[in-house]
Amino acid sequence: MASRTGDLVSSVQPAHQLDIDALFRYLSVHISGFPASPSKFSVSQFGHGQSNPTFLIEVGSGAAVKRYVLRKKPPGKLLQSAHAVDREFQVLRALGDNTLVQVPKVFCMCDDPSVIGTAFYIMEFLEGRIFIDPKLPGMAPERRRAIYRATAKALASIHSADVDMIGLGKYGLRDNYCKRQIERWAKQYVACTAEGKPPAYPKMFELIDWLRQNIPREDSSGTTAGLVHGDFRIDNLVFHPIEDRVIGILDWELSTLGNQMSDVAYTCMPYLVAIGQKEKQIGQGFELAGIPEGIPSLPDFLADYCSAAGKPWPAAEWKFYIAFAMFRGASIYTGVYSRWLMGNASGGDRAQYVGSQANGLIDFALSFIARKSVLPAIPPFAIAQGYPQKFGNGNKIHGISEENGRFVPSERVLGLRNKLIKFMEDHIYPMEKEFYKLAQSDSRWTIHPEEERLKELAKKEGLWNLFIPFDSASRARRLIVDGGKQAISENGTDLLLGAGLSNLEYGYLCEIMGRSVWAPQVFNCGAPDTGNMEVLLRYGNKEQLHEWLVPLLEGKIRSGFAMTEPQVASSDATNIECSIKRQGNSYIVNGNKWWTSGAMDPRCRVLIVMGKTDFSAAKHKQQSMILVDVQTPGVHIKRPLMVFGFDDAPHGHAEVSFKNVCVPANNILLGEGRGFEIAQGRLGPGRLHHCMRLIGAAERGMQMMAQRALSRKVFGKFIAEQGSFLADVAKCRIELERTRLLVLEAADQLDRLGNKTARGIIAMAKVAAPNMALMVLDMAMQVHGAAGLSSDTVLAHLWATARTLRIADGPDEVHLGTIAKLELQRAKL
Repeated sequence: MASRTGDLVSSVQPAHQLDIDALFRYLSVHISGFPASPSKFSVSQFGHGQSNPTFLIEVGSGAAVKRYVLRKKPPGKLLQSAHAVDREFQVLRALGDNTLVQVPKVFCMCDDPSVIGTAFYIMEFLEGRIFIDPKLPGMAPERRRAIYRATAKALASIHSADVDMIGLGKYGLRDNYCKRQIERWAKQYVACTAEGKPPAYPKMFELIDWLRQNIPREDSSGTTAGLVHGDFRIDNLVFHPIEDRVIGILDWELSTLGNQMSDVAYTCMPYLVAIGQKEKQIGQGFELAGIPEGIPSLPDFLADYCSAAGKPWPAAEWKFYIAFAMFRGASIYTGVYSRWLMGNASGGDRAQYVGSQANGLIDFALSFIARKSVLPAIPPFAIAQGYPQKFGNGNKIHGISEENGRFVPSERVLGLRNKLIKFMEDHIYPMEKEFYKLAQSDSRWTIHPEEERLKELAKKEGLWNLFIPFDSASRARRLIVDGGKQAISENGTDLLLGAGLSNLEYGYLCEIMGRSVWAPQVFNCGAPDTGNMEVLLRYGNKEQLHEWLVPLLEGKIRSGFAMTEPQVASSDATNIECSIKRQGNSYIVNGNKWWTSGAMDPRCRVLIVMGKTDFSAAKHKQQSMILVDVQTPGVHIKRPLMVFGFDDAPHGHAEVSFKNVCVPANNILLGEGRGFEIAQGRLGPGRLHHCMRLIGAAERGMQMMAQRALSRKVFGKFIAEQGSFLADVAKCRIELERTRLLVLEAADQLDRLGNKTARGIIAMAKVAAPNMALMVLDMAMQVHGAAGLSSDTVLAHLWATARTLRIADGPDEVHLGTIAKLELQRAKL
């Protein structure tokens, strides 16, 4: 059963006696509403907890008693950086004033040790329940499940706090958290076991060496960084007196900024080890001893957390984080035991057992490391929703399991998606500000060196050219290597033709890339290169593929697509005026183009130019496409064009003139008069990618909107508590989900039925996706206020991109016309 918070106190321990009179005088001055002449003023000590001594203050007259909690540093000589109650006060105030994270209200902080001997702070007393035993004895199974779910939700609320928004941006260093923690606790372990103190356990140094060698890459990048509680466990939570929900999160002594997965692993320790109140050794956790009925399994608990926090499944690094949690727990316990020997541990008699328990944690950590498997590869909710257990079992080529219904990604696609999400979190999001900084500087038309490094890393991780449909890849392989299976590039990489995905399979991945304007190019999946590579894959001859496609596939060069012209309405491509005239073994190109995306990029080497080779031919046989080297004399890239103030450097959208540009005749694509044919083939897969990316952009907007609403107050309430916001965010989610289904349906039809038959559903997606994204992003900007319109967030740029696509991806009016005509044709049948 639970313990009432008020029942966890006893008389003040001799080592922690306070100057009651000095304390009363201080509180009378510094706490608003503190009783001036009370008949009762008593102080008792909480026995639960072994860190900073914590006291209950009761003050008042008769039945009118107010209760406060005092938390102070322990007396005596302390380890460096330990017991920083001022940091506890700082984080509690920031969370209490600015977020919905359930923390006690803090009243005052005293840095003057002359008052009671050490620094202290005062916070509100929370009347509720604390569950000392994580097995929750005496509770009904359904209530155990609710309590654990509330625990996961509470941890997720901490990890969702925007530290920059609430004034905790400098509360700690975000990168290399585990690396620094390993060194810190190793140092303190040595300090606690030196000079006649508890003897050091030799296996601890074996564990330290393993941890140093296995720190996850995400730790150095800071992508798993945020607010870390540092000691999050169920007995540091206060639950409502009768309801199974958290009303307070206690004991913030170890809080900082850092790797949040350390919190998650530490919270899960009861599943692995049992640490009793009086036992000298640790016992078996739930996994081995048996999970009490109602308590979720470890994977289920983790899934609850990941769902609430929006975090990826941590299977790949779980072994490290658990070992790290055991190591840190052992270091802390050794410190508690050392303080007990010196007579100043606040945990009382139970502190005498933690020395042997520390060694037990070390033993368990080493045995855990030796396990072959420690966590399922995919979360339980993924299995429950029908994701296949093994690669390739019963999955259609377009990524749908025949047994489990439509639009359920295969395990292979799910694996790529999880890897992609991790790459985004590890490498893309942390670099966004740096990319923007360069793009807004005088050197904005240069390439950030980190971009090229990330591209090489994406290749190594198999996240390269994922957009290439398997049928196009097959054709290209036949032409490039005459049907052989050898590598097609100098470096021996055989991943340049993608992973052999369908359009539907790629949709699950393209959406993730769309969450950042910088991401697609890192994976060589950015427009217009994807569309241009598709043109070459589908229509290029062997020579064109070797000269231009292979360097594009390798990411050594970039490209542009030149169709739109400033003098005519280019939404009707029959209007274009650029001429491509045959002259011997060459073509001469003359004309002006604009909105040639990619032409400003210093890596851009080739343009696909659409012009007219025969002005007298049939209306749709006049146009041709030709490959033009940008270094050809007569090609003049005149200027970058702005899109709502964004020039999208270093990519850019250029105005380009062609004046007597002489191009080899074999650069023509497919043949004269085949331009419309190529365009229609290109407009299916390539243009549907924009819709897929817009789903991701909208999801980013939803995430930012929710985080902002949960951390910002207006008119005395959080935005998330405003009725108008609740209605609007629900409408945004509805629009996003039904648009996602429409886009997936379009990709599926494209795979099964082909571009021509799927043109109606593709047109629907092209209308729906940008309009939905604009709605969601506009709402996100509104919630952010002025910040949403600025360059301080990614929202304005994402909005500008979405609005542009209502024209660049073909005007809505053209797509609506296509949809209507097809509808009328069906009516005639």
